[in-house]
Amino acid sequence: MSLMDDARAVRERAYVPYSNFKVGAALRASSGTVHVGCNVENVAYPEGTCAEAGAIAAMVAAGDLDIQEVAVIADSPTPVSPCGGCRQKLAEFGKADTKVVLGTTDGLLIETTIGELLPSVFSTEHMARS
Repeated sequence: MSLMDDARAVRERAYVPYSNFKVGAALRASSGTVHVGCNVENVAYPEGTCAEAGAIAAMVAAGDLDIQEVAVIADSPTPVSPCGGCRQKLAEFGKADTKVVLGTTDGLLIETTIGELLPSVFSTEHMARS
C-alpha cells in the first residue's frame, strides 16, 4: 500500500458533519512507520483538527519525531495544500526537502516539498538572541 493509499483510507473516517469535506493525511516517519490522521470538525469551528495535525500527533504519541514523507488527499477538483498552521507543524518535524504529495480522489497528484510549501519557515533560529 502506498502512502497516498493510507491517506485515502483514513480520509474515509473523517468526522465532517458541517462541511462534508473529508481530508486524510499519512506521514512516513524515519522509523518507517506510517502515521495517519483525518480532519475532525467541531460545532465550534476553530476547535476542529486538521488531518495533518492529527497524523503528526499520532506520530509523536508513537515516539517518532522525524517526517520522511507526507501524503494529503481530499475530494477536491485540485489538490489541497495544508493550511498555514499545518505547514508550520510539518516543518517542525520534517526538513525543507521532505517530499509532500497532494492528491485528489480523482487521482490528480502534485509533488512538492515542505520548503516549497513554507519558504519562510519560523524556526528555532528566530528564537536565538545575540
